[in-house]
Amino acid sequence: MLTRRSNDRGHADFGWLQSRHTFSFGQYFDPDHMGFGPLRVINEDRVVPGAGFGEHPHRDMEILSWVLEGTLEHKDSLGTGAQIQPGELQRMSAGTGVTHSEFNASKNEPVHFLQIWILPEKLGLAPGYEQRRFALAGSMNQWLLIGSGSPRNGAVKVHQDVDLYVARLGAGNELEHVPRGSRNLWLQVARGSVKVDGEVLNAGDGAAWTTDGPIIVLATSAAEILLFDMTVSDMTN
Repeated sequence: MLTRRSNDRGHADFGWLQSRHTFSFGQYFDPDHMGFGPLRVINEDRVVPGAGFGEHPHRDMEILSWVLEGTLEHKDSLGTGAQIQPGELQRMSAGTGVTHSEFNASKNEPVHFLQIWILPEKLGLAPGYEQRRFALAGSMNQWLLIGSGSPRNGAVKVHQDVDLYVARLGAGNELEHVPRGSRNLWLQVARGSVKVDGEVLNAGDGAAWTTDGPIIVLATSAAEILLFDMTVSDMTN
């Protein structure tokens, strides 16, 4: 298991935005942390009330947003206007090109969210958007599939060989995950703390494996975790 500690992540402070970068992003560059398989970005962002990212372009990337607290407002050149709240996963496929903006929808409360970029399985896809609400009761002490290259059980479509799970664990509860063959696995702790392979991971920490064997996660406090089960290839066509 390889670990990526919260305090070792890149940090951007723009006043209105506090952002922690698990992998190289923007002005933060670390050649040892450029991504993991097709997983390219995990940014933990906190945006003050009423502020946000103005209109800007993207292409050839699957962009996911998972809100932990508050409400994120999204607008894009596809004509989409939406608000994303805890329990909802948003996917924007940038494909051949799209512009969008993201703002804190509240004038009073901050928004705290994870922005995730995944390399698509093919370049030049048509831009697209999907957003879905999940009953978080379905993630209590169990894996809940929220995004997938082979969507099932209501999961959001992601144009890559990846399964994205969320779980909320009570202290002392344990979960096992068995990948389907040799896979890249990335575990991101969004809240609380867990123990994996004898190491305690706290909020903001991540861990990586390339394995065909199971991983077992034990919550040492109430925790929310994301698990990416991915192809070992990071190539796009």
